[in-house]
Formats: sequence, C-alpha cells, structure tokens
Amino acid sequence: MTHSEGFANHPTPLEARSSGPLTGKVRVPGDKSISHRALILGALAVGETRVSGLLEGEDVLNTAKTMRALGAQVERTGDFAWSVRGVGVAGFAQPEVPLDFGNSGTGCRLVMGAVAGCPITAIFDGDASLRGRPMRRVLDPLALMGARVGASGEGGRLPLTLHGARDPLPILYRTPVPSAQIKSAVLLAGLAAPGVTTVIETEASRDHTELMLKHFGAQIVSTRDGSHGRKIALTGQPELHGAEVVVPADPSSAAFPIVAALIVEGSDIVLSDVMTNPLRTGLFTTLREMGASIEESQLRGDAGEPMAQLRVRASKLRGVEVPPERAPSMIDEYLVLAVAAGFAEGTTIMRGLHELRVKESDRLEATAAMLRVNGVKVEISGDDMMVEGKGHVPGGGLVATHMDHRIAMSALVMGLASDKPVRVDDTAFIATSFPDFIPMMRSLGAELS
Repeated sequence: MTHSEGFANHPTPLEARSSGPLTGKVRVPGDKSISHRALILGALAVGETRVSGLLEGEDVLNTAKTMRALGAQVERTGDFAWSVRGVGVAGFAQPEVPLDFGNSGTGCRLVMGAVAGCPITAIFDGDASLRGRPMRRVLDPLALMGARVGASGEGGRLPLTLHGARDPLPILYRTPVPSAQIKSAVLLAGLAAPGVTTVIETEASRDHTELMLKHFGAQIVSTRDGSHGRKIALTGQPELHGAEVVVPADPSSAAFPIVAALIVEGSDIVLSDVMTNPLRTGLFTTLREMGASIEESQLRGDAGEPMAQLRVRASKLRGVEVPPERAPSMIDEYLVLAVAAGFAEGTTIMRGLHELRVKESDRLEATAAMLRVNGVKVEISGDDMMVEGKGHVPGGGLVATHMDHRIAMSALVMGLASDKPVRVDDTAFIATSFPDFIPMMRSLGAELS
C-alpha cells in the first residue's frame, strides 16, 4: 500500500476556531532541506557524520532509508540525533529494492543526482502525489553527465529506472528556472566527475547544498553572475569527511506559528534557533513590510547556516506588493502569506508564482480555493495572485487539502482568527513535514479539535 492510499483510507479532519492569545516558547522541527542534505552528504563522506536536530518527518525518514539501501550505515542514536557512516564519493552500492521517497520531491531529486555519479542502477518511486510530479528538468542535465534513464512513467515521471554514469563528465549547466533541486542534483553528480562542474543560475536559489558541501570538505566557489544570479563551481572527486551537523529550526515550519501569532489578537510567542539564511527568509521580509513585529536575537551559526531566536507579537497588517524575484526565497511560504494577506487591510499582490503550480498540488489554485471558501476575495492572473484584505476573514468554510501538508496547516492557522471556524478535510499529510504541528499549536493556546 502506498502512503497516499493509507492516508486516503483514514482521513483525519480537523476544525480550527477563534482562540485567545497565543503565548509561549517553542522550537519548530529541524529544517527539512538541511536534514535531507546532512543524510545524503553523510552517506557520501568517509567516516562518521553526527546530526542533531534532524527533522523526523516521513520525507526525511524516507531519505534515511534510501541511504541505507545504497550502502551507508544510518542509525538513530537519540531524539532527533542520528549517526551516518558513509561510503565515500561514488561509493553507493547497487540497491536491492526500489528507492521509495514517499511524498518528497527534494529527497528524490537530490538522490537522483547522487546516484547519477555512481556506476549503479536504481529504481526511484514515491506515492501517488510524487508520481505526478515532473522529473525531466533534473534528468536532462544528469543525462549530459552520462547517466541514463531506463523505463519511466509518462513524461519522465516516477517510477523510473536510473542508470548511473560509469565515467561521469563534468559539465557547465545553466538552470532553465531558479531551482535548488536542479542545482543540487547537478552538484551531487559532479562530486564523482573529474575536473570542475559549474552551475549558472540567473536568479539565486537556496544555497544549502553549497554551504554543506563546503562543511564536508568539498572545494566549491560561488560568485555573483549578473544582477541576481550565481555561478557555482565544484571541483570533482574530493574526499568528503564526516562532520557534525546541527540542524537549525525550519523557517518554512516556523511560518505557521509566526502568522498565527500575528493575526490572533494579543499573541506574543518566541521561536528558538530558526534558520535566518537570507535565501530562505523572504516571508519574514514581506511580513515586516506588512507591519509585523518580528524581532531577532541570539544570532549564531552552524554548518554555514545562520540561526536566531524570533519573538513575534500580534500586529495590524497592511497589503503590500511582493516582487517576483523574492519567490525563490519563500516559495513554500506563499500559502500562509496568503492567509496573513486575508487579515491585512488592503490588497496584497504576489508576483511570479509559477513554481507553485508544480508542487504537491497546484498550490496556486488550491490557495485561492482555500481563501474563497472562507469569504476572502482572491484573483489569479497568470502567475500572480491578488488577495483583497479586509482586516478580518469570515471563515466558515471546508478546505480541500489535496493531500498537501502546507494547505492543511495554512487553513488551520486561518481558522484561529476567523469570524467562524475553518474546517480541513484531512490533516494526515501534516506528518510529512511537521509531525508535532497540532500538539505544538495547542501548547501555545490554539483551539484545534
């Protein structure tokens, strides 16, 4: 049985109601992007990598399983603490079973890159949602490096068989769209190639892979290219060494309690160790432009990633225009930003949201439907979304989540401050990224039942 069938057979609906002020101090789960990469680079390194603060959601646990299937020793040593003993660059073993990534596009695409540089064959698969997502953009550059796709679903979709390159070639590749997943797949394949593999992007995408490769001992240089772009050059065939990785709290997960505290009157919460990498904090920038009170303190860093404690207080928000070049730094956060926009005074315009159409669901349409069914006026024009804020949200709607964890959490956040309760058809998928979301929100005072 696939994950999605399991969820579909046992939907867990939930209702969020207007609650009193949210208060307290919490640490949201570890960052998903860093958790995936710590396991994959730990598996490609020599020696032991110790990871603390790992996100133990299903997506990351599936990456851990696939690293085991590829020959690395991966074990849980305590709460959110993991040990990985790697096999070295290009050292993956032929897996005896298909690699099942469940719902995780990130895990799947990054591991495609890592496998592409090894002389092995692996079958990549996932749940119904992941099987519907396009893989061609990642497979195209990997083919240039010598990897070959055998059998695959329609249009290069999962399940697919990937034959890694016996002698991978270094390439210079310009990404067709700003995508950390495409860039990371090319760089991970490039580890096994002699010479320098170069990725050029016209708009800088998240740089977690580059920062962590450096942390594990790779020679990698990132320079500006044009007004918003980057050129990343990786010297191939390094010996990566095991490293200590402290996973910061995920800003994409922090987005939900942050917006909840901003819209629920009288709220005052503190979130610890939240990643503040500027390529991930477009939401914080936007919310501050809308008038949000978000204060940073206790700044520190680990594995190249900065983190800080955030104090968030209820704020009167106003509509703003969010420029398209900010999209890569907050692509997962537009859903909950749309909720904040509903409670703001005036219209919020979000531009350049094409990538939302190829996520777990068509998130652009699903976000608009979530707002409309709860009385908020919203328009989509091309890749732009306009939300007309009236300072309050009527609520009273039933939200269809389309097996999408972020739609479910965004809708529940909306219900905490709307005039009438908001119901969500299924919350089972929240476990993929934020297993403790519901108990954590209740601990802050949220009314969820």
